[in-house]
Amino acid sequence: MPSPARWGMMAAAPHLTASVRFMKVQLRFFSAVREAIGVASAEVDTSAATLGALRDELIARGGVWAEALARGRALRMSVDQVMADEAAPLRDGAEVAFFPPVTGG
Repeated sequence: MPSPARWGMMAAAPHLTASVRFMKVQLRFFSAVREAIGVASAEVDTSAATLGALRDELIARGGVWAEALARGRALRMSVDQVMADEAAPLRDGAEVAFFPPVTGG
């Protein structure tokens, strides 16, 4: 049962439920993505269940985040050091990395 302090929030926003779960995720940025965002790593609290939803949350921050992680931009991602697509599930404490595609020669 929500605390009394949360009752007011839920009454004002009935679409919010006590089932929203937040978790901490470790972010890592590499190469041009790191340069664009300006940090190599960060820890965020997220309610995103998937990698794609997390990307959308980060894009919604606007500014350099939106530009570096924009939809349509070539971007590779991994969860816990395994390449992943946007449907990949997230877990509390996961390490998520964003980096541009690389080519070898």
